[in-house]
Amino acid sequence: MGKKKDEEDSDNKFGEPAQFDPNFRGLIQKRGCTDIICCVLFFAVILGYIVVGILAWLYGDPRHILYPKNSTGSFCGSGENKYARHQNVHMKDFVTSHFAFSSLSETGQTCSTLTFSNVPHVQPNSGLWCIFCSHVFKIKVIDELFQTVRQIVDQELCPFFYIPTTPGRRTFKYCVFLKLSLTFSSRVSIRDIVKGFNAKEIGVRIFEDFATSWPWILIGLLIAMLVSLLFLLLLRFIAPVMVWLLIIGVLGAGAYGIYHCYWEYDKHKKNSATITDLGFTTNFNSYLQVQETWLAFLIILSIVEAILLLMLIFLRNRIRIAIALIQESSKAVGHIMSALLFPLITFALLLVCVAYWGTTALYLATSGNPIYKVVALNSTNGDCKNVNGTVDCDPTVKCPSASCIFIKYNNEGLFQRNLFNLQIYNAVAFLWCVNFVIALGQCTLAGAFASYYWAFNKPADIPYFPVCGAFIRSLRYHVGSLAFGALILTLVQIIRIILEYIDSKLNSAENGLARCIMCCLKCCFWCLEKFVKFINRNAYIMVAIYGKNFCVSAKNAFSLLMRNVLRVVVLDKVTDLLLFFGKLLVVGGVGVLSFFFFSGRIRIDQSTFHSENLNYYWMPIITVVFGSYLIAHGFFSVYNMCVDTLFLCFLEDLERNDGSEQKPYFMSKNLMNILNKSNKTPKTGSKKK
Repeated sequence: MGKKKDEEDSDNKFGEPAQFDPNFRGLIQKRGCTDIICCVLFFAVILGYIVVGILAWLYGDPRHILYPKNSTGSFCGSGENKYARHQNVHMKDFVTSHFAFSSLSETGQTCSTLTFSNVPHVQPNSGLWCIFCSHVFKIKVIDELFQTVRQIVDQELCPFFYIPTTPGRRTFKYCVFLKLSLTFSSRVSIRDIVKGFNAKEIGVRIFEDFATSWPWILIGLLIAMLVSLLFLLLLRFIAPVMVWLLIIGVLGAGAYGIYHCYWEYDKHKKNSATITDLGFTTNFNSYLQVQETWLAFLIILSIVEAILLLMLIFLRNRIRIAIALIQESSKAVGHIMSALLFPLITFALLLVCVAYWGTTALYLATSGNPIYKVVALNSTNGDCKNVNGTVDCDPTVKCPSASCIFIKYNNEGLFQRNLFNLQIYNAVAFLWCVNFVIALGQCTLAGAFASYYWAFNKPADIPYFPVCGAFIRSLRYHVGSLAFGALILTLVQIIRIILEYIDSKLNSAENGLARCIMCCLKCCFWCLEKFVKFINRNAYIMVAIYGKNFCVSAKNAFSLLMRNVLRVVVLDKVTDLLLFFGKLLVVGGVGVLSFFFFSGRIRIDQSTFHSENLNYYWMPIITVVFGSYLIAHGFFSVYNMCVDTLFLCFLEDLERNDGSEQKPYFMSKNLMNILNKSNKTPKTGSKKK
């Protein structure tokens, strides 16, 4: 009586149970568009996002970041910069010839500065040779039209000076004047060039390993897919055994821990030292030599073990229900195999979002022309006091420690002045789109698996193409609801990002109170994000079934779950335990197999692949392990969504129906047997599967 009264009080606190509806037969077919305002707002943001991307594409040029420029201002390997493909063409002249130059490096390095007051007035035919000049420059034209080198430079037909650079860095325009007998202390930094060879060589070797082993990597990923699929399909048969083995394993580990703590406690009885005698020390092993430490461990483990035993005794029936739902989920996946392929669509849409965000951010970051200023690396020198980073780069600066560095991209124009705001818009729209894609996948899978549960005769009453039907319904009617839930989650994530940014600024702060408050805020919003994800997930299930708006669906889902909170906790933990074990089985098993194969411990006769030819055998192993985890996560996320959907349908079924002829249960016979329920008079011509 007490238990029944508590359940009634709980029902009243979290709303009345769902009432029987004679017209309800599972998924609502006649539905309308939900959360239209949020739908319009979402499409407006998407339209604005497209406009931002177009503007970024028009004004930005990622080649400023991705590719180096040569002395003529051309990007290496493109346009008129044909000689960039032959990096050593003029190396002989650079090393053996005498030449004069005055330079400030854009790379941040300080190059030697030499004065040559007579050079600007030297005639072109006086033993000078200009290389890397304008493509319209001809020596015979110089002889006919120009009297001095100064006139050539003023007409921008020839670069003014030369800067030695390494690949991947930019330089100013330069001109090399050969046959002028001047000495200098700095030459081309060959050593800096050689430094880059090691990383490049490693990259080439890794690429060679992938080129050699990619068929076997694909085979490893295929094995991971087959093992994941086999594990999910076999759960209908092995779920009870696995769950009880895991529970017994946890209890057994706790019992062994109690025994070991008692054994250590008894062993250190003769030791007279106490924790008080030790005080505070960073040597943890010192505490393990004290009897009181093992006594504390013994008490804690005993309490935890007792709690687990009591939970097992009082929740055994709910554990059986959780196992039955897991088995039923395995059957549902077996009947709707196309659901296992749907994560590929979600993954492809996420890739599109990430690619668009990254491309837009890159183009926005490179909008405008780069601005370089002269700065003094050593301002104590008398000639460097006036060098304050406000003067454009000039090779005649007298400061010996002067360097020309990149400051920023110019902000002239309305678009350039709002680049920061556009980057914020890019980030917010990206988070919203990503969360919407995930919500779309969850709602689609929920609709497909709900159609399985509410089919009275399984599998005869399951609609054709349930995944496609659920996907179309979600896009046709519920874009607004999905965008609403995604927006709430996005706002929480933005707050978390802001907190992370503030925390990074407070890392050097000595204020312990501020650090403590920041840590508490981060923890609270982390929990809030998890809670919002949980509510959204169940709200999307209710949206897929009943076609109501997001707020109503979230309220109904939360009330339904709170009326069955113990079942929720048990099912959630049992499912998490099983899926964790499944991921461990797939990733660990395939990882060990790939280790033995790529390290040469397993050999295949008549195979063209030889592990000893690999430069780094661990790279294919890491690739297989990471890919196996993604595959297992994709399969198990579908399964987890199936469990959650069937669980909500099961709770609704219990509240709506009573097993009579007018209100028969839709659940499987296995679930009805566990609950001691049955359909008293089955429908004519119907037979429960």
